[in-house]
Amino acid sequence: MNVNLYSFLGLYDKALVTLGAVLDKGAERAKALGVTTADMLEWRLIDDMYPLRFQAQMVVNFTRQWPARVAGLEPPPGMAEGIDLAGIHAAISDARAYIAAIRPEQFEGREDVPVTVKLGDIMEPTLPAAQWLTGFATTNIYFHLSIAYAILRARGADLGKRDMFAGGI
Repeated sequence: MNVNLYSFLGLYDKALVTLGAVLDKGAERAKALGVTTADMLEWRLIDDMYPLRFQAQMVVNFTRQWPARVAGLEPPPGMAEGIDLAGIHAAISDARAYIAAIRPEQFEGREDVPVTVKLGDIMEPTLPAAQWLTGFATTNIYFHLSIAYAILRARGADLGKRDMFAGGI
């Protein structure tokens, strides 16, 4: 089965727009509760999970770094630790510009190129580029976006399923 790897960048752009919109609704809720956005970014779905800031960082990092790897480019650095809400919004804008600059021809013939990536201290698998992008990266982007949504929804943010389509259908 042939997959147009470049087409995933459109999905990733939508995920970034959605993340920004979800964070905005979270900020509205934090304000209503008298909570700073700095504190909001530390909210967690459950105590042993990573906070909202981490979830947002993963969405932004994955939408930039994985297409770069698959296209044979040097992945951009990850977001800084401790970044504030304005910084996350700036990183979302930067990520959207970054993926908009990647051209379809940069993905041509790269589906089966082996890519090896160290995943923390867990493992260092080698997979075909297409498998990284279509399976691993896309799943992780939507996982972390969904967790960000869930954290804010659990805190009472006015979010519904429609908000997961803020970037478009």
